Amino acid sequence: MISTGIRGLDEVITGLRAGDNVVWQIDDIKDYIGLVKPFVRQALKEDKKVIYLRFARHEELLKPAKNIKRYELNAQAGFESFTTKVNNIITQEGEGAYYVFDCLSDLLLAWATDLMIGDFFMVTCPYLYELKTVTYFSLLRNNHSFKSIARIRETTQLLLDVYHCAGSCYIHPLKVWNRYSPTMFLPHQRKNDSCTPITDSINAAKILSHIREKGAQSTKRNLDYWDRLFIAAEELLKDGASPERIKERIRSLCGIMITKNKKILSLAISNFSLEELIDIKSRLIGTGFIGGKSVGMLLARKILSKKITGWQDLSEPHDSFYIGSDIFYSYIVHNRWWKLHIQQKSDEGYFNIAKVLKEKMLYGVFPEEIMERFQQIIEYFGSSPIIIRSSSLLEDDFGNAFAGKYESIFLANQGSPEQRYIQFAEAVKRIYASTMNEDALTYRKQRGLDKSDEQMALLVQRVSGAHHQHYFFPDLAGVGVSYNTYVWNSDIKPETGMLRLVFGLGTRAVNRVEGDYPRMVALSDPLRQPYAEKDDLIRYSQHEVDLINTKVNALESVSFQKVINEKLYKDLGRIAVKEYAVLSSQGERGAQEEESWMLNLDNLLKGNILVDFFKKILKSLKEVYHYPVEIEFTLNFTKGDTFKINLLQCRPLQTRGLGHKVDLPKGLSRKDILFESRGYFLGGNISQKIDWIIYVDPAKYSQLVLSDKYEIARLIGKLNRTIKDKEELPTLLMGPGRWGTTTPSLGVPVKFAEINNVAALAEIAFSTGNLMPELSFGTHFFQDLVETNIFYAALFPEKKEVVFNVAWFTQLKNLFATLMPESAKFEDLIGVYDASSRGLRIMSDVVAQKVICFQSKNKSAL
Repeated sequence: MISTGIRGLDEVITGLRAGDNVVWQIDDIKDYIGLVKPFVRQALKEDKKVIYLRFARHEELLKPAKNIKRYELNAQAGFESFTTKVNNIITQEGEGAYYVFDCLSDLLLAWATDLMIGDFFMVTCPYLYELKTVTYFSLLRNNHSFKSIARIRETTQLLLDVYHCAGSCYIHPLKVWNRYSPTMFLPHQRKNDSCTPITDSINAAKILSHIREKGAQSTKRNLDYWDRLFIAAEELLKDGASPERIKERIRSLCGIMITKNKKILSLAISNFSLEELIDIKSRLIGTGFIGGKSVGMLLARKILSKKITGWQDLSEPHDSFYIGSDIFYSYIVHNRWWKLHIQQKSDEGYFNIAKVLKEKMLYGVFPEEIMERFQQIIEYFGSSPIIIRSSSLLEDDFGNAFAGKYESIFLANQGSPEQRYIQFAEAVKRIYASTMNEDALTYRKQRGLDKSDEQMALLVQRVSGAHHQHYFFPDLAGVGVSYNTYVWNSDIKPETGMLRLVFGLGTRAVNRVEGDYPRMVALSDPLRQPYAEKDDLIRYSQHEVDLINTKVNALESVSFQKVINEKLYKDLGRIAVKEYAVLSSQGERGAQEEESWMLNLDNLLKGNILVDFFKKILKSLKEVYHYPVEIEFTLNFTKGDTFKINLLQCRPLQTRGLGHKVDLPKGLSRKDILFESRGYFLGGNISQKIDWIIYVDPAKYSQLVLSDKYEIARLIGKLNRTIKDKEELPTLLMGPGRWGTTTPSLGVPVKFAEINNVAALAEIAFSTGNLMPELSFGTHFFQDLVETNIFYAALFPEKKEVVFNVAWFTQLKNLFATLMPESAKFEDLIGVYDASSRGLRIMSDVVAQKVICFQSKNKSAL
């Protein structure tokens, strides 16, 4: 038997056992101190290891002493950080230790929700039990929801009430696991070292009625602390509180629901009213932060409502729900994956455990109360198409966009309520699991965020658009940036910004889509396109449309020609120009003409209304953010020439600007030039030294079977990992078509994590194999290039102004077989060349729209 230090209490509960977690419900911290001291005194007397975890603001339970090990913890660092540190302490101290925790109720000041305290206990208590420790916890009575106390009661081994009535102190065991006596669960009057059971009905009724009445005084007892905070905020408004008190409440609510980022937090406090924060909470499922994507959307809308006259008339109201970031942790805790989650954060398990955890997260179950709230969302939207978007804590931050790193999923949302719920829950699981994607993990690690809390909140939105027969889509969707570093003509003003527009859903605006090209719009010169020749204008236009097919209940891509032929869209003249008639078939009835249109948006852009509006939007947001911004939006036409914009996202935009002026070399011999081109590059003015070149031969790549093309991608990834420091070994990666494509016939299907260490990237057009680059400014791919500081160039060797000197590689020794001996069969296809002795350099001039890669030292071949 292990003693509590109170002889009479030992008799009541028949002593403590190894592994016991003891939770005390108290009215005052002094009651807890009066229980902790005899427990610790007895433990030290028996030469036990005593550990005190200090994290609360209340007075110390134990003064510093040589024979008591003390850990100072910061609960403000967040649930994951705090819980992980506690877990590490328990692991480090090993079996048989005696622990004293500060009052858990104090964690509400840091986490603002009972849910997380319950999750913390469910994670920590079993581990303490497993290591045969004895641990004291406490909770303030009537400070937590019934559900939270129920979770703790279910998990702990002992739960005891301590209270005062008529000048006497009473201890009332509510749960004592695996032991029993006839009087054990009665109130016991404590006098020093003795505990006397209250067995007569008169005194028992008097004492217990006193406690019940105290609890009943709070009608909000069954609510989470989180809910009570917002009820108090509503009461402030009703009572007409002073502006100072209102502002203070705005500050506190923004700090627990909007963001921890200081810059974004400052913008939120300055712009959101208390009424708006309460409205956000009314659409929040669970507790915690709404995440970066949700904040960006809401904040941008509020800024524009203040800055742009008539914004409300031209803006489509958002119809969104937010799934709080705490639900992500609760999903992990509920499915008992927390140990895996902790192991994944270690250096050894960072990638390996992630694969295991990702698979499990796809097939977990949600707590019942969360399932009920998900069902309410389904009922609210009915059969309207919806999109569930990732909105993690770190997303859309200054310097960390996480563009495209996590999934966002369109749901056609058709079928019975049960079917729609299953689809919804599966989509949530997929997005949660995407936190374990290799690209996301690599991105976090590169930015030193691999140890940071990365909770996944979610943004659930009604899809903007309209029904066109059995298809649903918006008229236009796109991306806008306030600073355009891709200027393809010296007359374009970078500071005016740029749009990347598509017809239909916006997936084609944010992703590099095989065989398709959005309309690039420089807002200072909207009708000027990057391509001048008519054949190029047709080739580099949009040919496919993403839309939601409500008949088959799925996202679908159809050809623009099908949209025309089936008359799915009635306003073609606004978005396209008629090209020519084609004799599509010869039949018994004679020739049939098929309408052919080019989707170029020229007619829409000829007027200044749309362009001017986007100029105002981007300028207003940039001014308030004090930083370049990127937005995502949809556009739906109304009567006449008017339209409605639905602003879906706004985030700070990483951009390098044009850079310092570069003086390009003149009079170079052609044999010293690796490549030279006009236009088709991204990354501003640069002068970049190159030591290594990795080159994939386009002609030989196009002849490979599918499996070998995937193997080439993995080999590029291995070579990429040999580059430990991109500044020490600046590398140029060159290959056919589109790097990172999902279709190997159009380029090398690498993940971004497999090319992230290179200094420069070149995509080479190879028309024989239909391998064509795409200048993807405004996409997630481009954002990755910018944030990783990778220069990009597209080379079209068939164009007369382009030089690509393939013979230059013959001067250098191919190191591929030496570096990858197990894959030597690809030596003729992949070249790895050391050009460090050649003085190789890439230089670009944005104004001149010229890029050149040349050697300044003409030494003999290696």
